[in-house]
Amino acid sequence: MRALRWVGAAVLVALLGICGAAAAVRTESGWVEGRDQGPLTIYKGIPYAAAPVGALRWREPAAPQPWKGIRRADRFAPACMQMGVSMPGEAPPEIGEDCLYLNIWTPARKAHAPLPVMVWIYGGGYSNGSAAMPLYWGDALAAKGAVVVTFGYRVGPLGFLAHPELSKETPRHTSGNYGLLDQLAALAWVKRNIAAFGGDPGSVTIFGQSAGSMAVSILMASPRGKGLFQRAIGQSGGLFEPLTLAPSYQLVHAEHDGEEYAASLGAHSVAELRALPAAALLKGKANMVTHPIVDGFVLPESPYDAFANGRQNDVPLLLGSNAEEVRSLVDDLSAVTATSYDGEIQKHWGWLPLPKSLYDGYSHASDSEARQARLDFERDLRFGWDMWAWARLQAQNGREPVFAYYFAQQPPFPQGTPYTGWGASHFAELWYMFDHLGQENWAWSAADHTLAATMSSYWVNFARSGNPNGAGLPQWPEFRTTTQTLTLDESLRPGPVANREALERFDAAYAVFRGKKFGERSP
Repeated sequence: MRALRWVGAAVLVALLGICGAAAAVRTESGWVEGRDQGPLTIYKGIPYAAAPVGALRWREPAAPQPWKGIRRADRFAPACMQMGVSMPGEAPPEIGEDCLYLNIWTPARKAHAPLPVMVWIYGGGYSNGSAAMPLYWGDALAAKGAVVVTFGYRVGPLGFLAHPELSKETPRHTSGNYGLLDQLAALAWVKRNIAAFGGDPGSVTIFGQSAGSMAVSILMASPRGKGLFQRAIGQSGGLFEPLTLAPSYQLVHAEHDGEEYAASLGAHSVAELRALPAAALLKGKANMVTHPIVDGFVLPESPYDAFANGRQNDVPLLLGSNAEEVRSLVDDLSAVTATSYDGEIQKHWGWLPLPKSLYDGYSHASDSEARQARLDFERDLRFGWDMWAWARLQAQNGREPVFAYYFAQQPPFPQGTPYTGWGASHFAELWYMFDHLGQENWAWSAADHTLAATMSSYWVNFARSGNPNGAGLPQWPEFRTTTQTLTLDESLRPGPVANREALERFDAAYAVFRGKKFGERSP
């Protein structure tokens, strides 16, 4: 299966045209030469920062070293050091610690004016992910008139380790969030250099899925992101729950976790950690240090508080989640029955002090109902509520428009593959949004192809103007605080927020931990 996916990607390249050397482009660090591929020019492996190795490990990204002559930009760089893969069924990428590179797809040769820029932030739970995954290639979006950028950023302990010694190294007395600093550095590079590739540095859209979407919510909340992007798209991920439920997202707790992680590797100092090979850093209690934190620098406050108090980077926002998010994330539900439902929830989520009424509100009188209740509860807990909260906060406290979707199309995932039974799950919208149905030899219907063409046009239209609507497309209504999302399936119909009754239970539960009503401003 894995081999077939990469063969399919190679066939796609062949179908798009024979590659040839493109005219060189000058960046701030030196000249780069991409490859022509049909109507597009593609640049791979352009360094946007210095290699974060040696003394630069666990530091802010530094400027890349300049080079002389013309650098061939025709090969993807390794993905950052990581554990596992970001999507079931994907071939593990080549990895390395020298990984801060970006890739560009541009149709600028046929453009008469600077083009909108779309910068993709991959997901992977901040533990893995690759800017070179074929599913993320920007060819189809670029063909519709955008310059598309993907980039690597540090993940896992190399990207998110907080530690008291690291905090002492900086005048800010903070650490962690190196992966977010990489994202900011990549966006700053785009602002300074993308005009040379035909892109408009004043028309940049950040878009991401899962952890990449969480990053979009953080970048909107971060003062460091101001002016680096003009529009934002979030797909199935945001960071809006009360952080009292997750103390490790606070710097002081994250530093303690960092010390425990270091001890699990037998390291007693940051110097000893820096002396270890990168692969060794993925061992021990590496899973303890794989998420962003409120560090006082990149993220001075929780995204919820930033949005609730109108301190977010106020840009047009398009966002949404999927109808069956966790079908692709929960391996086995056979142990979930009507009688074991509560116990199974506690087994997996007992570390969160959630009231029983929250998950008891899902009907689970029979075994089949209990299994569906488990899926629905996790869908709303992990994705649905965050996206609804994000949309409402921006609509309430921002001046720019919000467009919300609910993806409900069920792709024809074949039996006997890692995607069997997924439905409209986490990841499912990606094949449509990137318009990459052709990468998979599945039984796509005419309706699937229509939806892919429509979604990719919505995304590019939004990148161009801050509004997804355009000629020949079904009308996408603007989200208001009360209702109006667009269901993305064969019907493409507007309607009220899905699963609202359940989401309102989350509102009530989270208000207890937050100590104030939804959206209430801090004193």
